[in-house]
Amino acid sequence: MDFSLPTLGQPLGSDRVDFLSTFRKSCARSILEMLKTSQSGHPGGSLSSLDFLATVYAFRLTQTEEKIVVSNGHISPGVYSVLAECGVIDKETVCNEFRQIGSVYEGHVTRHIPGIYFGTGPLGVGTSATAGFAYGEKLKSEGNAKKVFGVLGDGEAQEGQVHEMALFAAKQKLDNLIMFCDYNRVQLTDSLENTLPIDVSAMFLAHGWHVIDIDGHDFEAIWSAISEAMESDKPVMIVGQTIMGKGVPLMEPDGAADNPAWHGKAPKPDVIDAQLALPELTLSKEEDTALDAFRKNRNFQPPANVFEDNLTVQDDIDTGTPREYDAETITDCRSAYGYALLDLAQANPNVLAGTADLGGSVMTKFVKAELPEQHIEYGICEQNMVSVSGALSLDGFVPFASTFGAFTSSRAKDQARVNDINGTNVKMVSTHCGLSVGEDGPTHQAIDDMGSFLGMFNTHVIEPADPNHCDRIIRYAASRYGNFYVRMGRHKLPTLLKEDGSLFYDKDYQYEYGKCDLYRSGSDVTIVASGPMVIESIMAVENAGISADIVIAASLKQFDDVLKTSLKKTGKVVVVEDHNGLSGFASQVALFAAENGITLEKFVDISPKEYQLSGKPAELYASAEIGAIAIEEVLKNL
Repeated sequence: MDFSLPTLGQPLGSDRVDFLSTFRKSCARSILEMLKTSQSGHPGGSLSSLDFLATVYAFRLTQTEEKIVVSNGHISPGVYSVLAECGVIDKETVCNEFRQIGSVYEGHVTRHIPGIYFGTGPLGVGTSATAGFAYGEKLKSEGNAKKVFGVLGDGEAQEGQVHEMALFAAKQKLDNLIMFCDYNRVQLTDSLENTLPIDVSAMFLAHGWHVIDIDGHDFEAIWSAISEAMESDKPVMIVGQTIMGKGVPLMEPDGAADNPAWHGKAPKPDVIDAQLALPELTLSKEEDTALDAFRKNRNFQPPANVFEDNLTVQDDIDTGTPREYDAETITDCRSAYGYALLDLAQANPNVLAGTADLGGSVMTKFVKAELPEQHIEYGICEQNMVSVSGALSLDGFVPFASTFGAFTSSRAKDQARVNDINGTNVKMVSTHCGLSVGEDGPTHQAIDDMGSFLGMFNTHVIEPADPNHCDRIIRYAASRYGNFYVRMGRHKLPTLLKEDGSLFYDKDYQYEYGKCDLYRSGSDVTIVASGPMVIESIMAVENAGISADIVIAASLKQFDDVLKTSLKKTGKVVVVEDHNGLSGFASQVALFAAENGITLEKFVDISPKEYQLSGKPAELYASAEIGAIAIEEVLKNL
């Protein structure tokens, strides 16, 4: 058997094919051993994709250390078995701990394991991550970008995100992107034909890719396809015709008949033992010796992935000098965001501005005009944008991803959640949030968007109160590690002023996550206001003639002693927000008070209680009873 590195474009030869056959047989044994322990998992796809994984790892990745993303993350037994065969992880450990409590060998591939660059599960997400890594390599190189490999399942191509990714990769000319589709014609519950037929080759060909159709169990054909892909000037999709459960006598007949019996089912331990005893799955001493020699020869040791702590200061980011919007300036936070982002991009080549066909609305247009190479136009593909950004952030970039709040928080929530699990560093900045959108109507009036990120552990939610506040928040988000969701409205706001008429958020102000700002001091009641509701609350207090602490809250999930002190002092609180209070500031302030043992005499939630229709922001605030007049009435009746 020969495990020496083959030459691209040349046949493997029978001795190398024999080695790969041995390699995949040993992997198949590991897959069965894992399932014997876990009694759950996905053997079918693990086995049908195993020949490609064996080839690309044994004869490519163990030498080049190029990235690979397995988007159909449920085939983790196949991936773990290959990594174990390459010596990256301990085979006995993974076989004994697969899917067990406390083990890093989760049911879907995870970044806790070296050699796995992006944890996947929800189908489609990993394809965009693959494209993100490929795009990142393009940005970092001056010509010959590193190749990036990806794997997906055939049913996975039904996901809309896969189509978004395919369009993006073609548009960006990602000729360093090589993907393999495991076309085994079987999905979880039935055959591909009976569930939702899809011609993967025709789909990617129509999207502008170079498509190569092969027998996915023919090692020579796989190597030939990889060689051909290396020379393509387009992204490449290798479509491998495979059989689910290939190589395990118990499973292969069902796979050949397009029966999903072994898609996500583990055989009983005694049945697995019987399969492992079969000659087809038994390794000879000579084969064991060859595999040991291979591992020693390759010495494949991909670095461990880093999970950086949330809000860690990024010393390499130059935040520049904050801009100041004076008392005479009335502008919108989205413009302040756009200019702050431009400053950041000019000072930091790794800061990227991304948008989904809304650059003129979310104000990434300033970066596009000045630094087009740092601006990414994703098209109307929010899911792909957020996942690509996740991969870019793990590749050393600081990506900003901007669209309307209604789209980030709903269409791309799944993708943001997977980013959250992967511990990425994506700055999601959404405009046109709340009733501030106005005439666009309820489909675009995001009044539940913050709630989409409330349960995510690694995503920080912030809302600025005026353009100066916004400027400093954006610079802060760029300079701290972690995912951020920064929301803002569309309409223009006056700058907030101190009692002496100077800027409240002046050049000396520094934002910190969880910081609350005491705008005005009083004794009768605490008003907690966020975003555009701050100015509405100020007008209400002035008109009502009441003595109130006006506390500006920006960080939804975290508050500080400023709020605690005020609540203890007044015992009464009115929370005002352009967001549903059930998943916004009202619920979080109530929780904060309870957690700190603060008994409140009065708690009033002023927030939209139903969907609104079209209208100007002021009209909608009045209609929803969250504007200055409604706040004033509440204050007078406390």
